This record gives sequence, structure tokens and C-alpha cells, in this order.
Amino acid sequence: MPAGLIVSQLFARRHNPAMPRILLIDDDEHLAAPLTTYFARFGYTLESAVRPSEGLAKLRAGPYDAAILDVMLPEMDGFALCREIRKESDIPIVMLTARGEVMDRVVGLELGADDYVPKPFEPRELVARVQTILRRQRSTPAAANGNGTQHRVFDGLSIDLDRRQVLRQGERVELTGTEFELLALLAAEPGKVFSRDDILNRLRGHEAELYTRAVDIVVSRLRKKLEPLDCIKTLRNAGYALAVARSEPA
Repeated sequence: MPAGLIVSQLFARRHNPAMPRILLIDDDEHLAAPLTTYFARFGYTLESAVRPSEGLAKLRAGPYDAAILDVMLPEMDGFALCREIRKESDIPIVMLTARGEVMDRVVGLELGADDYVPKPFEPRELVARVQTILRRQRSTPAAANGNGTQHRVFDGLSIDLDRRQVLRQGERVELTGTEFELLALLAAEPGKVFSRDDILNRLRGHEAELYTRAVDIVVSRLRKKLEPLDCIKTLRNAGYALAVARSEPA
């Protein structure tokens, strides 16, 4: 295919609002071009930045559907960058790094990342991870209420599944995609105990083999954001359950 045609097609994709936009922040300038072409094959527009300051500016100008962050970056590392993004946005984040140690994964998840891919990686795996988190963003594991609405109301807690909004005592709570999906899962069957493996299988799909510590981290983040409500209970050696009285929607 002529180079000019490839460029024109990529330009058209970039300006197609129906295509999800992904931002890659990685200082490896040789990585962006092949990944941009590869992501386009699956219907994604991939844009890139080589410095965190540039990436933050792009995210603020947005909108983007997901971000991929390298850990080893100039100016600040990917963990610090993730922390900065989470101050302003709940956009899905995939951490990308040459360091594959479990502790690095734990740190990324504690800071609000949704997934973690160690280098070297196959482009298809990275696309699959992005597809998974975006699919979770578009759907919830909870079924509709009997009146046909996607709105669950509990004492002090309101969950709008259609708008993906959560109100805690009347105030909106900003949740990441993974945090929202976990809350929606627990709220689908209040009182039911979901084991860590249940949660991993429901929320991470093919990535359920990661490690159960990831569930504990997400639960901890969610609990902190729902304070002062104490609605997620831990059952020792069993799992987690939503323990709060259901109310009728106003």
C-alpha cells in the first residue's frame, strides 16, 4: 500500500469520533509508530507522547478512552504520572514497564492503574488488555432492577449503572473503571459473598491468573473512597460482600 494512502487512512481514523482514542506515554520513540499502525487494525486511534508533561497536556485537552504509561520515564516515573492523572481523571490506565516484579504491579494498582503489562510484550496482548478494560467500561456485571432501570439505591449509597455514577450521601464519588465494576458486582447481589477468585474471573477475564492481592488493593481503594460509609465487609478466608440496606429509588 502506498505510504501516502496509509497516512491518509490514519489521518481519517484520527478524526473519526467513533474510534476509541488511546494515549501512549513512553519515551521510546521507536515504539509509537508500529503500535499506532497495529492498534488501527483493531479500530483504535493511538496517539503518543514521549514526556509526562506532554502526556498530561494531551490528556487535559482530551478526550481519551484509555492511557498506556511506561514506568521508566523522564521528568517523573510512571507511578508518579499515574498518581497525577488520578488526581484529575478516572480514565482506564495500563502500566507498561520492563520491570515485571509483583511489587511493581502492586504499587501500580495501589495508585489506581487498571492493568499492568511487562516488557517485552506482544502488541496483540497489549491490544487485548486495552479491549478488556474498555469492555468493562461499557458494561456492568449487574442486571437491571425489576422496574427496568439500572439504578441501585442503598442507605447512603446510590449507583447509577447507566451513567456509571456513584453518590455517597448525596455527593458524587469519582471511581476508576475497575472500582466501579467491583462495586456494581457486589451491588448486584447484596449480602452475597464473592471470593477473590470470583471477582478476578468476573472483572479481569483472561487475566484472572494474575494474583489475588490485586482484589484486596482495589477493595481497599474503593472502601477509602466510600468513607464514612462502611458497606463492604470482609469475611475471613471467604471474600467480600456489600452489607448495606437497600432503599427504593426516589
